[in-house]
Amino acid sequence: MTTENKSASKRKPLLLGAALIFIVLGIVYAIWWVLVLSHYESTDDAYVHGNLVQVTSQISGTVIAIEADDTQHVQMGAPLIKLDATDADVALKQAEASLAQAVRHTRTLYVQNDALKADVALQQANVERAEVDLNKAQSDLKRRQTLAKTGGISGEEILHAQTAVKAAQAGVAQAHAALAASRAKLQTNQALTTGTTVAAHPDVQLAADRVRNAWLARARTALPAPINGVVAQRSVQVGQHVAPGTPLMTLVPLQQVWVEGNFKENQVAHMLPGQKVELTADVYGDNVVYHGKIEGIAAGTGSAFALLPAQNASGNWIKVVQRIPVRISLDPKELAEHPLRVGLSMVAKVHLVKPDQKDAAQGENSKLETNVFEGSKDGVDAVIDKIIKENLES
Repeated sequence: MTTENKSASKRKPLLLGAALIFIVLGIVYAIWWVLVLSHYESTDDAYVHGNLVQVTSQISGTVIAIEADDTQHVQMGAPLIKLDATDADVALKQAEASLAQAVRHTRTLYVQNDALKADVALQQANVERAEVDLNKAQSDLKRRQTLAKTGGISGEEILHAQTAVKAAQAGVAQAHAALAASRAKLQTNQALTTGTTVAAHPDVQLAADRVRNAWLARARTALPAPINGVVAQRSVQVGQHVAPGTPLMTLVPLQQVWVEGNFKENQVAHMLPGQKVELTADVYGDNVVYHGKIEGIAAGTGSAFALLPAQNASGNWIKVVQRIPVRISLDPKELAEHPLRVGLSMVAKVHLVKPDQKDAAQGENSKLETNVFEGSKDGVDAVIDKIIKENLES
């Protein structure tokens, strides 16, 4: 046997062994893929998202102080920006003076009720006296007319008696007119005061609401932090005149961030809310693994909601695999141990198994709210009550 034949005979078992090894590895991988890998979908097109809470002014004014700057962590209610309060102070003083004036004016209406009642009683007495005078004049006229038949009195006396009757009738009419006028004044005044008190009178309440508006405008010259978060995108400057609704800075609550994974459309067929997700961040590497779950799948692909959607009906069409955003919540404890920043790159791997009922529940306490603006009304009702009381007693 030649040397070449001997080498070939030796290589043949090696090649068969190598082929067998590759076949076994292929079978093992196929089994591994069927049992494990087919139940996972992953993407490196995933990024950290969070709420970007804009801080805006509710009133116009000039900025006189900035209490927080970019990268600074602030607590809910902490002062961020102060506006010049000179105009607001003047408006508040004017509103308080208007309230005091309204209380005094309304109080006068109640006092006038007693005076008008007395005037009505007086006019009623005048009517009764005028009617008595008329009856007396009519009796005198009848008596004289009877005596005139016997020639006991002259015609001139009868004429004087008739004139006295007409004067008495005019007096009665005048007294009735004065009584009607007094009653009309009383009814008009009572219509403004019936069923209410000075403090509850509509005019006083309207003036009190003006005080509340002025109080709110004064309180809004100080802009508090609506949430706990990190300051970002500060654009406001001292001395700048700001208008209502102008973005001044942004707060980012890093304790409530989530991940948005953009999976290919052929990856999401078996994805469901509640499925477990393992994530790693480029900033920490593979040593830190986050455990989250799918909260929801977007209603459309990213291109469908783009600023300039793709025009697929055009003639120059090229098929592009679309991606669907999937919202993934993170474990708060893991997030506290290894904080993330908005925009960081992530790698997400979803375990495609049916979640239990508890995990499938969506909206896991992701509510974001603030109560810092409720304090703007604190104290104003006490000020209003004090003004009303002082002007009622004076």
